[in-house]
Order: sequence, then C-alpha cells, then structure tokens
Amino acid sequence: MNAVIMKDKDTVVTVTAPIAANETVTYIAGAAKMSVVAVEAIPMYHKIAVCDIAAGASVIKYGEHIGFATRDINAGQHVHTQNMSSTLSEREGEK
Repeated sequence: MNAVIMKDKDTVVTVTAPIAANETVTYIAGAAKMSVVAVEAIPMYHKIAVCDIAAGASVIKYGEHIGFATRDINAGQHVHTQNMSSTLSEREGEK
C-alpha cells in the first residue's frame, strides 16, 4: 500500500511515498484493496483522485467537503491548488 483513504466516501487518497506517472497507487477501502494509476507524478503526502471529479463538484477527504474542483479532475490526477479551491481559502474570503 502506498496511499491511505480516510473514509470510504472520499474522492481522494493521500499518497505515503512519491509516486511516478503511470505508477499504481494502492489503498484499502473498507475490506477491499483498491487501486488507481497515477497519470502524473504525485509528491509524497499529496492527494490523488480515485474517481473522476467534475468541475464545481466537492472534493471529499476525511468524509468531509474540503473544497471544490476548479476544473474536471480525472481519476489518477494530482489534486492540489492547480485544480481545487480549498475550504480554507473559502473561509479566508469571509474575513
């Protein structure tokens, strides 16, 4: 295993090692061993999409909404500031 999922409904997992493009990312969801192939390099401790996430849809981690996809994100893509707005930035805008 080279990734962890916090809750079964999460749309992203966190990788526990640097991941190369075309490398298989594996994690346990419930009792099932799951995998997704990285379409690009993913830095250690960053998020990778485990399913397609449409632009404007919630990104789910810890079983909670952590932000919105700012463009379509395909399964296997790095999920970070280039394609997601976080709830932290949403909160900062409220100040």
